[in-house]
Amino acid sequence: MQDKPRASPDALLAKAAREGKGKLRVFLGAAPGVGKTYAMCQAARAAKEGGTDVVIGIVETHGRRETEAITEGLETLPRKSIAYRGRLVPEFDLDAALARRPALLLVDEYAHTNVPGSRHPKRWQDVRDILDAGIDVWTTLNIQHLESLNEVVQRISGVRVRETVPDTALQEADEVVMVDLPPDELLKRLAEGKIYIQDTAARAIENFFKPTNLTALRELALRRVAARVDSDLVEHMQGGAIEGPWAAGERILVCVGPDASAQRVVREAKRLADLADAPWFAITVERPGALPSLAERQRIQEALRLAESLGAETRALVGNDLVAELLRFARFENVTQIVVAQARPSRLNRLFWRTLADALVRKSRGIAVHVVTFGDESEAAPVRHVRPAAPHGDTIGYVVAAGSVALATVAGEGLTDLVALPNVSMVYLLAVLVPAIQFGVRAAVFASLLSALTYNFFFIDPVYTFTIARPHELLALTIFLIIAVLISAVAGRSRERADAAAIRMRAARRLYEFTRKLSALVESGAVAEAAASEIQTILGRSTAILVPHGTQMTLAAAWPPEDRLDTASMSAARWALERNEPAGAGTGTLPSVPWLFLPLRARDTQVGVIGIECAGPSGPLDPESAVLLDTLADQTAVALDRSALADEMAGVKSAAETERVRNILLASISHDFRTPLSSILGAATSLIDYGTRIAPEQRRDLLSQVREEAEHLDGMVRNLLSMTRLEAGALDLRRDWTDINEVIHQAVALAKRRGATQLFAVESEQDLPLVFADQILLNQALANVVGNAVRYAGPGAHVVLAARRAGDLLEISVTDDGPGIAPDLLPHVFEKFVRAVREGADGGEGSGLGLAIAKGIVEAHGGSVRAESPVAGDGRGARIIFSLPIGGAPAAAAM
Repeated sequence: MQDKPRASPDALLAKAAREGKGKLRVFLGAAPGVGKTYAMCQAARAAKEGGTDVVIGIVETHGRRETEAITEGLETLPRKSIAYRGRLVPEFDLDAALARRPALLLVDEYAHTNVPGSRHPKRWQDVRDILDAGIDVWTTLNIQHLESLNEVVQRISGVRVRETVPDTALQEADEVVMVDLPPDELLKRLAEGKIYIQDTAARAIENFFKPTNLTALRELALRRVAARVDSDLVEHMQGGAIEGPWAAGERILVCVGPDASAQRVVREAKRLADLADAPWFAITVERPGALPSLAERQRIQEALRLAESLGAETRALVGNDLVAELLRFARFENVTQIVVAQARPSRLNRLFWRTLADALVRKSRGIAVHVVTFGDESEAAPVRHVRPAAPHGDTIGYVVAAGSVALATVAGEGLTDLVALPNVSMVYLLAVLVPAIQFGVRAAVFASLLSALTYNFFFIDPVYTFTIARPHELLALTIFLIIAVLISAVAGRSRERADAAAIRMRAARRLYEFTRKLSALVESGAVAEAAASEIQTILGRSTAILVPHGTQMTLAAAWPPEDRLDTASMSAARWALERNEPAGAGTGTLPSVPWLFLPLRARDTQVGVIGIECAGPSGPLDPESAVLLDTLADQTAVALDRSALADEMAGVKSAAETERVRNILLASISHDFRTPLSSILGAATSLIDYGTRIAPEQRRDLLSQVREEAEHLDGMVRNLLSMTRLEAGALDLRRDWTDINEVIHQAVALAKRRGATQLFAVESEQDLPLVFADQILLNQALANVVGNAVRYAGPGAHVVLAARRAGDLLEISVTDDGPGIAPDLLPHVFEKFVRAVREGADGGEGSGLGLAIAKGIVEAHGGSVRAESPVAGDGRGARIIFSLPIGGAPAAAAM
């Protein structure tokens, strides 16, 4: 069954993208003064009378009385004054328009350049914001302001237009209204002073407003509007699943085949398109299972490249029915004329096959068909029917076909001796099937013809001659030959389709594996290496990936590995990156380079260039490989862009983390240093101001306070230095045999000397072995843990320091009966700058480095540290445990 016409996905997606946005209507004119603003305001008044909420955002009347009169009665937004070069310039107020939210907003002069300091540099960008807010906009534009026509207008008028809009800004319009005025009437209005004042009008007539200039600009405007109307018609047909042709405008299609006349047919189609001033397509149709030769693929590619360079839109279609596929595409694109080459059929072809032109004429129904004829019949195109190459080579296929027929003959002779077979021809059908399944149609047809001859020679009376004595034997042989050819064609075609399906399935699997492999990589170098390796495996060609590095191009990866490319290849790669277009082999830029370079683009950003070697026996890429390469290049670009984004995010996170750490460190240092410094400053001031008037006992107390606070500062500085050394891996361990009991008592004494009010207890096993460690660093680590308990356990808490042997380890624990550690904080308690604030705690502030430093010191000794909370039955308390390796005996260490 023939598929029903379906709407174009692109047209439906474009329609969906416009949902929720405002509608844009552009009043287009050929020159100033044709009445664009007047026509817009007149239509707006009619819309207001119809109940539409119409507001004037900005309308430039230029002192024209008619325009000023037509705007009366329409609500107008006040303009926004922007300071520029010492004066206030009134401009369109975008914020006021968005706040007012009318149903329809009039914004004159679409190409206007805003005053510096505005939200956007161009007014068309303001209009885009308004449309995104769901507000309809009407605006005006002169044809000379289109970017693509800027140089054309300069050549026509000799005036360079400075204010331009990109063509996409006009293409995005939902409706374009042509405001036209003949040159004579426009010049009359100019002379009457209705456009410019008299002096300005006189200069305009001498320069821009010449009749020839106005006529040329008028033609440009009419052509652009006509092209827009044609584009709207095609979009409407595709979105509504309407088949063409609707001959509202000419659209031409040329069929490109693998024959030598392809380029000549393309040039004829270009001439026809120029005469009709029509857009045109160049397409080729591939049949599933048909494997064209390398020379045929090259001819197709050259013809398509020629058509593309001449302005055609090229497509490669796939279908079994060549004519149906061509006509389906033609009706979908509203093509009105098809150009094909004259066929060169043989007498046999004339009897059994129609030419492509004949079939198109018979089925086109309303589409004109142009047949390009040739003076020399040798230039004509061959008849288009499938001639696939055998997968394993023609010679082997013919040999196998001959062998199958020989085996069938031997089998037939043997069977006729054993049993009386009424028809030995059935055996030969098996001989036809074998080469058909294995080698395709041509080998099968050869087997069919050879089977018919062999069957006649060995089994039809008179045997061992090719003579047929009886008419019914001739009829049987003819029927056998027809059946054998049909079976061979069906079986061979099935084999070819199966091979083609297998090839496409392998390509799809490779593409899936390629995408999956790239998605698992993060680092850009690994992505480039993997992409180059996989693409080389898939296409069987040397592959290189280059990325921009500053102002230079660097070779990120190549497979097989390459250190560098030659100067010409690097120039082609740089061109592809800078111009965002292919360069190198098979293109119009540096075609002598043996590499084809394609730009890698993602998120409107050039992320690199991929190069494929096209020299050597492989030659240029065939259409299927070219499409596959484009897909692989897109996936590579996305992966490289994702890698760049990951690097960027990592940098942002690192910068944010650095800033956070810096702020925490500064806050901690400023708080922790302020208290002891204040104490030292106060004690020193008292000693200086009062001197001998202070009692000796009080003087000693003040000096002791200075010493204690200085020791406190020294401890904090040592913590910071230790953290720095730990992170740099430069902690210097000065190991010696150390008594843990001494370390524990020193930590308790230090805490009490610093004013700790908690109750301390020491529980130590008898005969604890010495540990081979840096005693000073162990003192610092344990003092940090005890200080942490003093700070957070509360002033009346009990703190127990215990030491015991656990196998080959010595465990030191600090336990308190305070509120304990919160469950969400417990896994992070040994991280830097992790602090807890508790009510009733002694201070509640600190640098957050104490436990992190203690953990680093213990791990530097080959030990481990852990935290437990709660430790009591009432859900309170915390315990920090050090585990240190005991090591050998002191005597062994001394040897």
